[in-house]
Formats: sequence, C-alpha cells, structure tokens
Amino acid sequence: MSSSQSCSSYPLYSHFLLKASASILDGKVKMYLKGPLSRIPNVRSAARLMEGQIPCLAGEKLCLSTWVPPAPSPAFDRFVQSQVKALVGIRTPDQVTISITEECPNRCIHCALPDSGHKYRLEPDVAKDVIRQVLGLGATLVTFDGGEPSLYRELPELVSSVGEMAISNMFTSGAGFTPDLARSLKKAGLYAVNVSIDSPVPEEHDAMRGRFGAFKDAMKALENALAAGLLVNIYVVIRKGNMKHISAFHDLARRSGAHELTFFEVVPTGRYAGKTGITLSDVDYAELSHFISMADSPRIFSVPRALSSFGCFAGRTWLHITPDGQVYPCACLPKSFGSIFEEPISKIWRRMGGLPYKGRRKCPVREGEVSFDYQG
Repeated sequence: MSSSQSCSSYPLYSHFLLKASASILDGKVKMYLKGPLSRIPNVRSAARLMEGQIPCLAGEKLCLSTWVPPAPSPAFDRFVQSQVKALVGIRTPDQVTISITEECPNRCIHCALPDSGHKYRLEPDVAKDVIRQVLGLGATLVTFDGGEPSLYRELPELVSSVGEMAISNMFTSGAGFTPDLARSLKKAGLYAVNVSIDSPVPEEHDAMRGRFGAFKDAMKALENALAAGLLVNIYVVIRKGNMKHISAFHDLARRSGAHELTFFEVVPTGRYAGKTGITLSDVDYAELSHFISMADSPRIFSVPRALSSFGCFAGRTWLHITPDGQVYPCACLPKSFGSIFEEPISKIWRRMGGLPYKGRRKCPVREGEVSFDYQG
C-alpha cells in the first residue's frame, strides 16, 4: 500500500456507547468516533493522540506502535478495556517489564538496574507464573529485559507462555541475538524487538556500553530481527550528551529499516544516581517536540511527550519485576513494594495504588520528588 492510499477501516472498539475505528490516509492515522462516550474529554484526547500519527506498520492489522497491540486482536481489545476502566479510576498494569536475568556482557554507564553481583535470575517456572499473574491483572504488553535477555536460554518458552492475551517484546543490546534466536522468538510469538542505541556514532555508543563492538552487535541484531519478520524499534535513552544526534538517530532508523524510533529520557538512577545536568532542559524538550512534529516515517514515539500528556506511568499503568523477584512501580524507580516469592502480585499491585506520583507530568525521579522510604 503506498503512502497516498487509504486502506479499509480498522475496528478499534465497538460498544453501544462508543464505536472507534481508524484508517490510513496519506500514510497517517485517521480516527473515527461515534456514540455518547465519544464526547468525553479523555476519550477525545486519546483519539487526538492517535490522529495524524504514522503507524509502524499497516497491513491486515494496524500496528500503530511496537508498544501497543495490533488492531484488531484479543490483546488490543483488552488494552481498550483497560483504558475504559481507567476513566472510572480502575488501574491496570498495561505494561509489565520483567528483568529475567542480570547476566550481561556490557557495563552501560546509564544502566538503571546494574548487576548486583549475585547473578540473580528468574527461573523459567517462576517467570511463567509471573506472566500468568500479570495477564490475570489485565496486562497487554509483557516486556523481557535484563541484563541481556538474549542470554537467557529459555526465553522462547517465556514468550510462548504470553499467548494471545498480550503482546510481548524484548530489549537487547545485540549481544547473543543470533539469527537462530530471532527465528525461534518469532515462532514463539514475539511481537517486537527493542534494539538499544546510545549514539549513531559507533565509538560513542561503544563507550556508553563499556564494550568494544557493541554498536556492531546492535546493528546485526536489528538485521536478524527484521530477517525473522519481527517488528523492530530503535530505543534511545536521550540525554544532554546525545541530543545533538536526534536527526541522525532518525536517519539511522530509516536506513536500517526499523519500524519505530523511541526516545526515552535518561533518569538519574542506577549507575547515573545523583548525576546532575544529564536530563533535558525546557529548550531541549521544545527542540525534541518540534523535530518529532516535522519528522516523516519511520514513526517516532517520545516518552517525554507521552509523560506530559498522560502523567507518570509508575504504579498506574506500569510495573516492573527484578531478577530477584522484587516488584517496582517502574524500572527507573527502585522502590520495592513486595516480593513475588512472598505474596501474589495482585496484592502488591493494590498496595502500589498509594504511590503519590499520580498525574505528575514529569518523571518524579528526575524531579527529585521520590521518597524511597515510602511504606505504602
């Protein structure tokens, strides 16, 4: 389908109070709403965020983003249901990140969850039980993280256990992401691969990752994922030091064939705890927002922009599981609300409802608002 063509309608939600659908016109999403609920401000705001967006892929299904289930699909239906529940104050952990292993050949300067030295690893039966529990809570995106999840030999088993109720994706630095693994993960049902890139300049990227050849490994992993038929997202931790490369990052995504480029602002946590002057200024935010508004394909997903629109996700639509079984509100807020080995995740999730950062339009860790002695 060429970018100037319009495709058939993609059904997004059907209820007697609200019907939502989308089509692609001139390469961008066109939204259609009907029904009494279509006049609710939150519903209209959500539709406006999709309106005019470049999808990462539009074929038999609409893949708006590597972070959202394709439509139509059972996972997308569950995602919409969670958004409807949010209108009446019911929290759903839409995205759950699971750090399945600490094993990693890199030593990234900005790592939010650096290796503890204890070689923590969630065994497959434990990880599968975590997946079962979070699916029961309504999760629609299960993300496998690390460490380097490519080095976790049972990863295809975990992906397969997610099933159709959610989509699964993973982060990789490229290390260990072989063609065979890419094919196995595709067969198991993996939806997308997030390839982490810190700089489009190989030497700068390797320095950030603490390992010579890391950039080469990342680009090879991207090739392997595309060859296996997986969606690919280039994931950039944006900071003062690489803001100058925002255009080059987008050029790299286009040239490599990536379906999406994500900008996630650095958080002063983990190995960057206590660092000052690394986060973006208001001028930087404005520059990033302007660039994104002018950019063409591939699609760009800006976490700072999403944060300013929806507020902090921590403990509201996101939770994170560490390799030693601790449950955090997000991967960048290292405050445990409980252990998966001591109580059900549902109980921990309810306790997390008391987290006092709801509605914050900037990350509370970046703003210095986090109190790590919070008891719930």
